[in-house]
Amino acid sequence: MSAVSVYTYTHSVTYVADNILKSFRDIIRLSGLNPKELTDSWQSKLLALSTWIASQDLEKVILEIYHPVTGALVVRWDLDIVYNWSTDEGTFYTDTDQLRYAIQKAGVVPSEAKYDVLLKTKPGRPDVQGWGPVEFRSTTGMVKQSLGSTVEHNGLGAQAAYWRKA
Repeated sequence: MSAVSVYTYTHSVTYVADNILKSFRDIIRLSGLNPKELTDSWQSKLLALSTWIASQDLEKVILEIYHPVTGALVVRWDLDIVYNWSTDEGTFYTDTDQLRYAIQKAGVVPSEAKYDVLLKTKPGRPDVQGWGPVEFRSTTGMVKQSLGSTVEHNGLGAQAAYWRKA
């Protein structure tokens, strides 16, 4: 791998990680919630995303929006990481229109709802301070709506889906 390819891959990792967080910020805001918690922990999340995308250990980034009393999911957003990086691709985009349309379909969430950003990684991934194993809330009684690719840089990207009540 040449120095140019290494730089480009690093640039792709940074682009994808940053745009995943920007997409989640938009989802949170357009769903009627305050993105302050996300923005306050942005650097920690960006470090974990960048580290695990670079090592190809990140499988999925999940935004769980849940009821604070019951803990039950209201809606869940998944971004599956796609590792098809290539120096030949030369493409980059973030499909905010597709996300905006899906957010409208999913609807505004109750104002008391809370959210968590969770990362699903492969076993044996490098450690990142402040990050460890997590459990996901149940999606029982929900259906998954796939949106396709929403973030991409040279084939490295994320495919979005959301879970809603059946």
